[in-house]
Amino acid sequence: MNSSIALPGRVEDARLRKRYAAERRFRFAGLFAVGLSAAFLAFLLFNMAWKGLGGFTHFEAALPIDFPRSDLILDPVALKGPEGQQIVASADLEGVLSQAAIQAYGPEAAEAFGGAGARKLGRELLAEPDIVGRRVTLWLPVSSKIDVAAKQDSDAASEKLVSALQSKDSLRRTFNWDFLVESDATDSSAVGVWGALKGSFLTIIMTMFLAFPIGVLAAVYLEEFASRNRWTDAIEVSINNLAAVPSIIFGLLGLAVFLNFMHLPRSAPLVGGLTLALMTMPVIVIAGRNAIKSVPPSIRDAALGIGASKMQVVFHHVLPLALPGILTGTIIGMARALGETAPLLMIGMRAFIAAPPSGMTDPATVLPVQIFLWSDEVDRGFVEKTSAAIIVLLLFMLMMNGLAIYLRNRFERRW
Repeated sequence: MNSSIALPGRVEDARLRKRYAAERRFRFAGLFAVGLSAAFLAFLLFNMAWKGLGGFTHFEAALPIDFPRSDLILDPVALKGPEGQQIVASADLEGVLSQAAIQAYGPEAAEAFGGAGARKLGRELLAEPDIVGRRVTLWLPVSSKIDVAAKQDSDAASEKLVSALQSKDSLRRTFNWDFLVESDATDSSAVGVWGALKGSFLTIIMTMFLAFPIGVLAAVYLEEFASRNRWTDAIEVSINNLAAVPSIIFGLLGLAVFLNFMHLPRSAPLVGGLTLALMTMPVIVIAGRNAIKSVPPSIRDAALGIGASKMQVVFHHVLPLALPGILTGTIIGMARALGETAPLLMIGMRAFIAAPPSGMTDPATVLPVQIFLWSDEVDRGFVEKTSAAIIVLLLFMLMMNGLAIYLRNRFERRW
């Protein structure tokens, strides 16, 4: 009799233990998912840092150059004039470096200095033109082949030259400032990310300038002013579908409309910004509508109750309260646009750009496309340059997202 009375209690205890066990399993699964995600993220960051940090440094070698005995004939007075840069650009500086390297280190050093060394030699000539009349020793960046050999294993001839330079204390490792201030080049020792970084900045500014106000105004109109009928339903469905369209379709649209029909300049940040704005706008509209819906109806009723017009209610009360949510959707859209490659390839922003753009209509490329192009190069020196450019892209994205998050928190209001 007592056991039959106690049976319901034991059943309830068993159910309670099952619920607690299920809760523990769910908590463990959640922790495992978070830990696995953190492990993948850490592996990605470690892998990029391991491969890419070397791209921010390069090796320099001491090279004695006897200018009077070289084939280089330059006038120091002309180098000090306004045509100095043009004179240096037309001079065979790589030939001078090859000749000096053979005289200093032997025939195997004929290709020890490349485009980066010639560029630094040109800067030295412009800074001190009088050196063309005497013998000097300059520290110049070595070629990509020697740089790779000094950082890791390479062919026997390069390792022999590296050992010879190190034995004479003529080789040192320094920070590669040119990687941050120069543009693309055919020589991996002379490449830089500034041109692509500036192109990305101009493109994303154009994207933000177009997508944000149009997307927010469209969200406000659809949510607050538009009547509910079949047309607004069709527009809503179309916007939701556009947010899921593959990005390369927007690239084809930009190619057809902005280049073939409107004849806008090819490979320009203007066209890139227009194309990415088309891709980003649906995301901003959807996020803006959801943020506006989250504003309590009591805010609208209170504003209308004290005599505010519909326009004043929306722009003085609803929109400021919805702005943090709108900025969150904008952050997501801009982060997607910043990392896009396919639509920009379709509008020609994969060209070789040796100088950074100075405006919205100048030829330019962007960091994701630059990374894509470098990853396809045969030269081993581009491997670490590709990983270093990925690090720059991640830092640029973090900076842009950090600014957007700051603005979101700055305008956030509580009720």
